[in-house]
Amino acid sequence: MNERVGSEAFGAVVDEGIGEEIHALASRLYPICRSITGDGVRETLAILAEHIALERHEVPSGTSVFDWTTPQEWTIRDAYIADGSGRRIVDFRKHNLHVLNYSQPIRARMALGELEKHIHTLPEQPERIPYRTSYYAGNWGFCMAHKAFAAMEDGEYEVVIDAEHRDGSLTYGEYRHAGATDETFLLSAHICHPSLANDNCSGLALLTLLARNLARRVTRCSYRFLFAPGTVGSLAWLSRNEDHVAEIKHGLVVSCVGDGGGPTYKRSRQGNAFIDRAMAHIVEHFGEGATIVDFSPSGYDERQFCSPGFNLPVGLLQRSAFGTFPEYHTSADNLDFIRPEHLGTSYRIIMEAIDIVEGDWTTVSTNPKGEPQLGRRGLYAALGGDKAAAQAAMAMLWVLNLADGHHSLLAMAERSGLRFADLARAADLLYAHGLLREADRS
Repeated sequence: MNERVGSEAFGAVVDEGIGEEIHALASRLYPICRSITGDGVRETLAILAEHIALERHEVPSGTSVFDWTTPQEWTIRDAYIADGSGRRIVDFRKHNLHVLNYSQPIRARMALGELEKHIHTLPEQPERIPYRTSYYAGNWGFCMAHKAFAAMEDGEYEVVIDAEHRDGSLTYGEYRHAGATDETFLLSAHICHPSLANDNCSGLALLTLLARNLARRVTRCSYRFLFAPGTVGSLAWLSRNEDHVAEIKHGLVVSCVGDGGGPTYKRSRQGNAFIDRAMAHIVEHFGEGATIVDFSPSGYDERQFCSPGFNLPVGLLQRSAFGTFPEYHTSADNLDFIRPEHLGTSYRIIMEAIDIVEGDWTTVSTNPKGEPQLGRRGLYAALGGDKAAAQAAMAMLWVLNLADGHHSLLAMAERSGLRFADLARAADLLYAHGLLREADRS
């Protein structure tokens, strides 16, 4: 008998209270004003680094990253619109969504007719502040609830955005958990959004605590956790890590994982990569509301990882898909919108994917002519007498029948419709009784 590591090393570990931990960390991240560059990103990374040995990377402004150029740093100190009495109608200090993110500075007095050209609202959601950006065009502006905008009277207003753009660097964070092999699982979350809890304080907090917990385990694969500004951040990482890209065999971009929808899995560009199959298996067993969608070149940083020059096996995991829930990119995406129970379930979905990546193996029956007699080996008795025993017995029969050296456990799960975890436990039991061996890896 060789010394295979059984599935009990992975799936049996349940992280109790993890949803509450993730929500608490997301709550610390939520107030920070982040953008694609600047101290908000660094402050966020410093908090994440309290939990994991995070490496911070600085890419100087003006650096070419493929067809893009890293932008200047943005610093904002204050912003407001004040009426004739000095009362602040819009106040950045009360909510950082009030400013067009990456806005140019301004200090002026102007009439409402001129000012309103620079105000963004949501007439269909009059109580909510929209989230808007102007990263690559030199604009200035404010965002506010349409109800408050409609109440503004004609007259002159003081308009201040105390901000600056200067050369500095683009910042991203990375944590690597070394496994027994260089086969790498990439997990990525964008760090550029300000006070949006689901998009993406939820992803940042979840991946950080997942990395912390994974660090306690011995794994076959290595794991890279990336926390980078959207688009240009992932491109900066790719440009600096082209030598390691070939090691990436599995990947997930994680965003919007704190609400009660979905889950929603978007396949990689490859369409049938191992991660696509594993996530399809997990999502299909989730129940009502679960959705699998094909790759499209819109979304988050899976677009960059799946660009034709890389074509990495990286999918996107969300609960409700971006743009489909009314709270998306508004002030309603707050800490009340994300719930510990949903964060905990999202965590377990990703851990189940890791369990499949770690625990998949291809079996060969040592007794392939006919069905081995399980009863005389005490295997039926080992299953116990509860109502799950019949399904456990069926899992053993499926494993034995497909143990031909051509079916991995994931392939068996796909064909049988049984859960991977049940088949993995059955395979471990059969292996321990000498009825299976592992197929040659040649």
